[in-house]
Amino acid sequence: GSAKHGRPERGQSRARQDIRIQERNLSHLLGDAGAVPGRPGNTISIDLTRTMTSTPTAASTLSGLAIIDALKRTGVEFVISVPDICTSAGLLKPISEDPALRLVRVCKEDEGVSICASLSFCDRRGVLLMQQTGLMDSLNALRAIGVDYRNPVCMMVGLLGKEPDVAPADSRSFGVRVIQPMLDVMGVQHCVINSNAGIDAAMQAIDGAYRNSAPLVILLGRNPI
Repeated sequence: GSAKHGRPERGQSRARQDIRIQERNLSHLLGDAGAVPGRPGNTISIDLTRTMTSTPTAASTLSGLAIIDALKRTGVEFVISVPDICTSAGLLKPISEDPALRLVRVCKEDEGVSICASLSFCDRRGVLLMQQTGLMDSLNALRAIGVDYRNPVCMMVGLLGKEPDVAPADSRSFGVRVIQPMLDVMGVQHCVINSNAGIDAAMQAIDGAYRNSAPLVILLGRNPI
């Protein structure tokens, strides 16, 4: 087999390719304010290798409280959400108990896309929290409000059915595997965080999304705890 000759296994190769894609996407987001999303400009290279590890370790924990603290440091004041099984216990519940954050509950995820865009016109930052099924249901709103009209709609998306220690492209779930290619086709910047090590880079991506007025999807590679 390929492993006997020192070549990486298929899953490892695809994971490294996924890392390179995420580094490129984040570099574009962190470019200067005049950069066009998806096109090279002045960029900052971010190493996401630690967030895509395929070996379960203590460092692979993704803490909901760490995400919340980082969101507040990034200037996020509003969290718009449809409750989902991926984030409810580890992230949504502590958000609802945090007096520094305003939780806005909506009936449909595409309503949250509009609310996030509207907040940006008031110089306020919001994040839409949902799972990938809601993201799929919101594609037309994201296409119009985020992509066509260039609004900084930032989304944090749980991946229902994804195994914790594999890249999304290698998941057994079709509903997980299709997400990144779909975002690539739409020209929507995205990154994956699998552990606390990736949180700061994701927050820098939020700063870049507001600076460049562009949508962003942060995919949660495991359920926060």
